[in-house]
Amino acid sequence: MKLTDILGPEQVIAELKARGKRAAMEELCSVLTTVEPKLDLKKLMEVLIERERLGSTGIGDGIAIPHGKLPDLDRLLLSFGRSREGIDFDSLDGKPAHLFFLVVAPENSAGTHLKALARISRLLKSHLVRRELMEAKDAQAIYEIIQAQDEEF
Repeated sequence: MKLTDILGPEQVIAELKARGKRAAMEELCSVLTTVEPKLDLKKLMEVLIERERLGSTGIGDGIAIPHGKLPDLDRLLLSFGRSREGIDFDSLDGKPAHLFFLVVAPENSAGTHLKALARISRLLKSHLVRRELMEAKDAQAIYEIIQAQDEEF
């Protein structure tokens, strides 16, 4: 599975307007309705907030990967957002998050969900890729960087 199989350019936000954790998740969720109009955003936010209570999905190095599972979903959904300013996401390293992948999976899809998280982690492990994503001029450029990296592994 490639990230671009589940991430289209319309699911990329070049500059998040949000300044807080909850607002960032809401913004990332809202673009998912472009590919899944029946998505219950309220239910999705409840799932994400509950997951954050277990421990922050701000993994450090300016990265956050909020994720959760929904029972009435039939496929994996993904969105990406960037905040040049940075958002306090209670990250493990105490620093603001700048790059966000939101992953939503069907309730019974542990394997697919974990593969997506692993692929995102591999992609963002590279300091050079993170820098390219931060410097990209717009959503299309961000998407093309992710697409090019997707071909690498």
